[in-house]
Amino acid sequence: MKTKIIFFSLTLSLVSFLFAQSQRPKLVVGIVVDQMRFTDLYRYYDFYSTNGFKKLLSEGSNFTYAHYNYELTSTGPGHASIYTGTTPFFHGIIGNDFYDKRNNRMLNCVQDDNSNGVGTTNSNGKKSPVNLLSSTITDELKLFTNKKSKVFSVSIKDRGAIIPAGHMADGAFWYDNKIGKYVTSDYYMNQLTSWVKNYNDKNFVENFLSSDWNLLLNKSFYEINSPDESSYEKDLFKEGKTSFPHSFNNLTNQEKYNAFQFTPFANQTVLELAIEAVKNENLGADEITDFLAISFSTSDLMAHELGNYSYELMDIYLRIDKNISELLTFLDNYVGKGNYILFLTSDHAGIETPAYLKDNKMPVGGIETDRVRDSIKAFAKRNFKSEEIIENFSNRQIFLNYNFIRKANLDLSGVQNEFAQYLRETFYEIQSVFTRDNLETQIASRTSNNTILNGWNPSRSGDIAFNLLPGYLNNFIEKGTTHGSGYNYDTHIPLIFYGWNIPAQTVNKPVYVVDIAATLASLMMINEPNACIGIPVLEIK
Repeated sequence: MKTKIIFFSLTLSLVSFLFAQSQRPKLVVGIVVDQMRFTDLYRYYDFYSTNGFKKLLSEGSNFTYAHYNYELTSTGPGHASIYTGTTPFFHGIIGNDFYDKRNNRMLNCVQDDNSNGVGTTNSNGKKSPVNLLSSTITDELKLFTNKKSKVFSVSIKDRGAIIPAGHMADGAFWYDNKIGKYVTSDYYMNQLTSWVKNYNDKNFVENFLSSDWNLLLNKSFYEINSPDESSYEKDLFKEGKTSFPHSFNNLTNQEKYNAFQFTPFANQTVLELAIEAVKNENLGADEITDFLAISFSTSDLMAHELGNYSYELMDIYLRIDKNISELLTFLDNYVGKGNYILFLTSDHAGIETPAYLKDNKMPVGGIETDRVRDSIKAFAKRNFKSEEIIENFSNRQIFLNYNFIRKANLDLSGVQNEFAQYLRETFYEIQSVFTRDNLETQIASRTSNNTILNGWNPSRSGDIAFNLLPGYLNNFIEKGTTHGSGYNYDTHIPLIFYGWNIPAQTVNKPVYVVDIAATLASLMMINEPNACIGIPVLEIK
């Protein structure tokens, strides 16, 4: 009798668990289009297909005023903020690379010297999420289902794959530009999974770059942008020109591995691997929710080199539109229409090419990082008899040498204030200056009231931080573009939710990137990430 009761109880528990799971999507797919600006949805709207971006916009929830609420806006912090629902103040990814005070060195945001590459022997494999201080929505899903959920991630960039996957992922894969293959690290597995290895064996770089890159549409459609042959663009493929068609014949095999990242074909490989992940890992095949994170990196890489108004970047967006159309068709057939949630956003936006803005009489400029570094060192020598008082200067932050200050019997607060005052008086390009004493009295918030505070981390950031006037950069750029500020051109990004229980609507109210994880947690009825400061912006039907 006891055995029957125990069996009945276990059966009832299992039925209850499966019923609860049926109230959730079978799969969540997160898409990050690196450096995509909100306006890119509409600048090229007429040229998109009906089944890509337009389908998401017409059938999903489109948030037209979604912003980042901190600076520095860049890839590592952006992906971290999307998936943790918080800002660098809590998740600790304060830059793509930042100063490691404990070890007195610069540190990449996904660098892990204790991990080894799988599928590669070089440093591109020594990566993991160990520098991420808070949990992700993918972690919380794994915890909720006692690790029964499967979580996989793929991107060209290591940080675009690793950070979204979280700490508990089953696999994260990224492109190694030194060998032209997808790799991972032993943080996740000791041997490259067979479907990734099989994909690598196709020699996809050589196959894709064996022919020219031609425009997807008639060239006349691209005339919305700058001239194809432009002085604001770099000769990326050593052709002696910047215009279409693009040939890769002048590149060595090693150079092709790196150049591949700057072509739309790289995004195609990300899509194909994502589909392989769904098929081979049976993602979305049962009632327990799985998660697939995808990050298309080429849009960012190309914008850095050629700018936001290049024919090349437009062509990349048109091809991403085709990638999304292909993915939606696959998911509808494989997982089932209405059985998955897909969200699309970006890790940051970007300013138009500064030289182009300057030539058109817009207020832009550069403070020039080396100029600031030399100036504050000279100030340190004059006022404190040694430049050793500055331990590091990076990411518009001054890190003070506490040991020097103690030995010199100086007042730390006084030193901070002297440097802050010097910056204010010396550099007209600076908008605001903040000291640790000021920032440590506050806490990060969901809104963008203080973008410096939200992007500053008490344990990892510097003692004096500053931002720049609108339109001003760390270093002025003649070709291509960049990002990193807390201004609208760097913070306004797309945000669309689509699929399971998602209403078709356009929402014009302000929302923030930290709301994405909170919204997913609410939809799946699981805990939000542990440091999440966002709020749900969708209601369950």
